[in-house]
Amino acid sequence: MVRVLPKFPQIQLDSLGLSKLADNFALKAQLVEPSTVTEALLRDKADAPVLGTFVASQADYLITGDKDLLALADRYPIVTPAQFWDRHGS
Repeated sequence: MVRVLPKFPQIQLDSLGLSKLADNFALKAQLVEPSTVTEALLRDKADAPVLGTFVASQADYLITGDKDLLALADRYPIVTPAQFWDRHGS
């Protein structure tokens, strides 16, 4: 996350701010064992653990810029960071 967030201009944090944000997320994170997913429409099979972790976590969203995962947005609540920010940002 720390290496990805600086790519988004609406997130204005210096390296210390990013580190603190990542630490806060880590404190609130719940570790899950990825589910085994057999998603026929998954274009990149290397993304199966990501999708499996999302499914196992029962999260509200999978937030990603990965076009192969975003292709599944009609089957799962997968959004881009910008879409999530539009819905929930300030």
